[in-house]
Amino acid sequence: MRLDKFLKVSRLIKRRTVANEACNAGRVMINGKVAKASSDVKVGDIIEISFGSKLVKAQVLNLSENAKKDEAKDLIKYL
Repeated sequence: MRLDKFLKVSRLIKRRTVANEACNAGRVMINGKVAKASSDVKVGDIIEISFGSKLVKAQVLNLSENAKKDEAKDLIKYL
């Protein structure tokens, strides 16, 4: 699954365009490496997102093309 789509589906970032811009700015990393919006996300990957001075770190638990709000929390685990 594409990184920008996963960020939207998992509710880490609200909109896919915002996720795409964050990836282009180099603020999103997968397993310690800067990732592009088209990067593949796999189960077990560690995603880090820099929101200004705040760093959000989460592990991918599951992949889903679409998820309801209550199902979205089951896709990631905050670290």
